[in-house]
Amino acid sequence: MSKVMPGSVLFCCDHNAIRSPIAEGLAKLYYGKKIFIQSAGILNDLEIDGFAISVCEEIGIKLAKHQPRSFLDMDQWGDRIDSFDLVVALSETSKRKVIEATKSYAVKVIYWPIFDPTVAVNRREEKIENYRKTRDQISAKLIDFFGTPISN
Repeated sequence: MSKVMPGSVLFCCDHNAIRSPIAEGLAKLYYGKKIFIQSAGILNDLEIDGFAISVCEEIGIKLAKHQPRSFLDMDQWGDRIDSFDLVVALSETSKRKVIEATKSYAVKVIYWPIFDPTVAVNRREEKIENYRKTRDQISAKLIDFFGTPISN
């Protein structure tokens, strides 16, 4: 692998129910033996999304037991944002929150504007395609940033 790997990565979005759990699952699949990987949201007010579970199961990632957590939960559990080498924000709102929370720390923060699959569509197949689009966009960003997945 030609890319420099951080020791730890936190993926974040708004609710830790769709984008950041998908990113966590994919990153653990691709790089989990080399990087400590977690995810969180600004809030933890939603359960893991069923469509996110489905599109990840299609490629062998199990998200059904994922417990959404917020930045506040992390702090209360002693798992502080500033303990990560890299924080990847997957929504504009989470980017602003992470930049604010880490402004006094030497934490690298990057922003990947990932498609929100919850946009209104009428048919189930259109909805699942939106979630696949999000999953595949995250996958491409991971490979572009971290390099070829490491065989597990």
